[in-house]
Amino acid sequence: MTTQQLVEQIHKKKSFLCIGLDTDLDKIPPHLLKEEDPIFTFNKAIIDATHHLCVAYKPNTAFYEAYGIKGWMSLEKTIKYLNTNYPEIFTIADAKRGDIGNTSTRYAKAFFEDLNFDSVTVAPYMGKDSVEPFLTFENKHTILLALTSNKGAFDFQTQKINEIELYKQVLKTSKSYENAKNLMYVVGATKAEFLQEIRQIIPESFLLVPGVGAQGGSLEEVSKYGMSKNVGLLVNSSRGIIYASTGIDFADKSAEKALELQKQMEQELDRLA
Repeated sequence: MTTQQLVEQIHKKKSFLCIGLDTDLDKIPPHLLKEEDPIFTFNKAIIDATHHLCVAYKPNTAFYEAYGIKGWMSLEKTIKYLNTNYPEIFTIADAKRGDIGNTSTRYAKAFFEDLNFDSVTVAPYMGKDSVEPFLTFENKHTILLALTSNKGAFDFQTQKINEIELYKQVLKTSKSYENAKNLMYVVGATKAEFLQEIRQIIPESFLLVPGVGAQGGSLEEVSKYGMSKNVGLLVNSSRGIIYASTGIDFADKSAEKALELQKQMEQELDRLA
């Protein structure tokens, strides 16, 4: 998917919502555990109920890898279902890969060619040769971890090297990578106060923003400081949407939560217009 196609979907749906499919067998409705593939059954129901309210889905691969080959098969079925039935949806493999040379190339092939995701999250701290192999794939996007929403982000990401915070150095250096036009960046919603300075470095790049909802991030602040002229935001909510209910009405309840966020996003987009 091209960036322009993503922007078109945002304006069409009046939403820049990304829904995280962090599917945990300990948290899904108990009646689904009787299904042959409860993870896929849960995902399919959430997708069918919310696809018109969001522009992206983000399965965190850890929640699938944890269940071995069965979990990986559930992930394969989920992405195939999305690509077949809702090809307009932007898909993100939240895998946080990051290694050098042929290893990165193989990771990229796994997510871009075999599974056919539109994007994958990548850790930048092994440098250029760990990122550029992902950037060679046409109309595929590499989402680089820049400033994350967890408490430990302050351990390294905001520490200064030669008077420049490490996350800013990541942003500045990555702009020089070959095919850097294919880069997006992770910036946590709980770090919304940093967005103004981030936008000075990467004014037009898309930002994947986790942390709205269960982690307490403010959609209004993220939009105010992070929105670009082409919107440039994908705001993710996972637990706050997909675990809205543990009853048989779980999909409907997830749609209600997604609708609440979509309506707020519509207001933010109206301010941009």
